[in-house]
Amino acid sequence: MRQTHVCGGVKRGKEREREREREREREKESESEAEKWNKRKMGVRENEREGEFGRASPSFLSSADGPDDNKRTAQVAGTGAVMFEALLPTLLFLPWVTPVPPTSTPCHRCCDHLEPPEGDVAHTPEIRTHIDMTILKGDTGDRGDRGTPGKQGPEGQPGNPGSEGPKGSTGESGPPGSPCRPRYAAFSVGRRKALHSEEHYQTLLFDVTFVNLRDDFDMFSGRFRCRVSGVYLFNVNLHTWNFKETYVHVMQNETERAIVYAQPSERSIMQSQSLMLPLGRGDQVWLRLFKRERENAIYSDDTDVYVTFNGHLIKPDEE
Repeated sequence: MRQTHVCGGVKRGKEREREREREREREKESESEAEKWNKRKMGVRENEREGEFGRASPSFLSSADGPDDNKRTAQVAGTGAVMFEALLPTLLFLPWVTPVPPTSTPCHRCCDHLEPPEGDVAHTPEIRTHIDMTILKGDTGDRGDRGTPGKQGPEGQPGNPGSEGPKGSTGESGPPGSPCRPRYAAFSVGRRKALHSEEHYQTLLFDVTFVNLRDDFDMFSGRFRCRVSGVYLFNVNLHTWNFKETYVHVMQNETERAIVYAQPSERSIMQSQSLMLPLGRGDQVWLRLFKRERENAIYSDDTDVYVTFNGHLIKPDEE
């Protein structure tokens, strides 16, 4: 590759020398042509002056010379006049004509006369320009304005839960709340005295108290009064009388909800009934003995308790 570049430099130097020689030859040719044209112009001007001199002095020549000289002078004058008339148009046109240098030789490559070295293929070497961009790189410019936000992309998958953070500080105490309402109710009562039916309905009263929270069961009226609305469970236990029917209703306000019944028999037995009732605030639950249309009774004595009535709140209503 280095040899190729050296050869190319030598060729270009020789070509410049040849161009300079051609320029010198063209200048010499131009100077010689100009000298020729100048000499022609000078010759024409001398002929013109000679012609004028011949036409102006024929008498002088004729008086000085003899007859032969006069004849010769007349011939020369006539010939000069003829040549002057023939060359006059050319002389008038000459000031407008300028010498034109000959055209230059046709272009050709400077390496055409050189033979390529043996074993090398004659071709034009490929020159590739390499620009070091690090030299042309300028300083970093100022940061541009923020562009408009693009469209929101699709929602990605949820990431893994992060580590548990530190425990925060205790917050401020809230304002005092409303007074708490009791969320419970329960009672359990019994009877030691026997009871026979009469001409009207009778409320079954109790004379023994086992449990009576907040006195929700009124011992004088024999009724449970609901203060906490919700679902309640009630249970009734009775002892029947021999050869008599037992007929008792479980009442919610003035509505019969269930019955405790036993047929007449030679032997007395224990009879019970259980049920759940939804109660609202102010509802009453109590036991009622049927009228004498059917002979019925409840057995008990002063020693033992044979009749019991129980109830308690299972689930209060949500407020």
